[in-house]
Amino acid sequence: MPNPHIIIAGAGIGGLALALTLHQLGVPCTVFESVRTLKPLGVGINIQPNAIRELYDLGITEADMDAVGLPAREWVLVGQEGQEIYAEPRGTEAGYLWPQYAAHRGKLHMMLYRKLTECAGPEAVQLGAKVTGYIIDRDGTVSAKVSYADGGEELHTGTLLIGADGIHSAVRAQMHPTQPPIRWGGVMMWRGTSRAKPFRGGSSFIGLGTHRQRLVIYPISQPDAEGYADINWIAEVTYDDPKKRKTGWYEPAKLSDFIHHFDGWTYDWLDVPALLGVADVIYENPMIDRDPVDTWVDGPVALMGDAAHAMYPTGSNGASQAIMDARTIGACILAHGVTSSALAAYDTQLCAPISQLILRNREAGPFGLLNMVNDRCGGKFNNIDDVVTEPERAAFMARYKAAAGFAMEQLNASSPTISLGSKLL
Repeated sequence: MPNPHIIIAGAGIGGLALALTLHQLGVPCTVFESVRTLKPLGVGINIQPNAIRELYDLGITEADMDAVGLPAREWVLVGQEGQEIYAEPRGTEAGYLWPQYAAHRGKLHMMLYRKLTECAGPEAVQLGAKVTGYIIDRDGTVSAKVSYADGGEELHTGTLLIGADGIHSAVRAQMHPTQPPIRWGGVMMWRGTSRAKPFRGGSSFIGLGTHRQRLVIYPISQPDAEGYADINWIAEVTYDDPKKRKTGWYEPAKLSDFIHHFDGWTYDWLDVPALLGVADVIYENPMIDRDPVDTWVDGPVALMGDAAHAMYPTGSNGASQAIMDARTIGACILAHGVTSSALAAYDTQLCAPISQLILRNREAGPFGLLNMVNDRCGGKFNNIDDVVTEPERAAFMARYKAAAGFAMEQLNASSPTISLGSKLL
């Protein structure tokens, strides 16, 4: 091809972050997305400081982020009787140079889409167009097979193809045709939002319960004049012998499907049944992932985001890692050009360590402290220091942050992934 052009399969958070990165670098790209209309789907997610730095470097402002969420200032684990197990500040409250944001996933997604179409034009994202496979051409380019919602099919040739098409990725299926099916370990999640007054400090991420039954709650909007905010919650139950395998995502659910698991979860600071009972919307999600693969690259084709490393959401870093993937690909393209060598460098840098993170999240990620407490005392205690010492708790969390790439000292001291003003073309 006379001029480089990158094809991106999927207009999720990762795909849009990559397209924004390529536009910033001056590299033409086209995003193909299977849905006819992008809508603000989903509920709450957390964006870690390392990914917020990348969004800021893309020109996303604090005001942009405040419009879709709010800074998270505290991370807390609470035992099944309501007592605190561990608490730490987060974001700038902890000393990071960048905040951590709790955001509405759909609003964040639509903000990135709007930013891309404003700077690159509406033609940058082709809706109703699904990449179903690829052909590596003799000249080293790649042709994406695209099926359209109206029934048509076409080949689109580019210099590189990036599969950002999620856990059900067609690009990954071709790259790894013998991969095992999607893995469900027996944990079912019910996600929703409720209008309520925030707990503790007003911007706290709270994990409550045990490894068998757990509730995660945090606000994803600033409080209104009466003190009410949108509270994101995730109710989780582990089944030892699940009757059926689940691989669906964001299926509508009813409160009666799961509320009985949280009977009696009432404390002086939180009434769980009451919070869940005023939900605006409820979805059922199995906690699913995919086994790691040994490479995310096939010549001029690479995987990113959930297509590369779908992982349990126990570390609140799935979307953050997709953003980091996008920026790493951009940095490798700056170093190696729009070439297969750039994708190979990206693979070398991220595939092995992030594969380890997938496995770590299967072990409950940072919520593993709840498992530790449960194993040692059945979840009941008077003084947490008698069960898990403070140094032991701090060391556990430090190991996870280092593995996930947002250890504070390392992040604060690191150079930008892509220097301001960098251009390839």
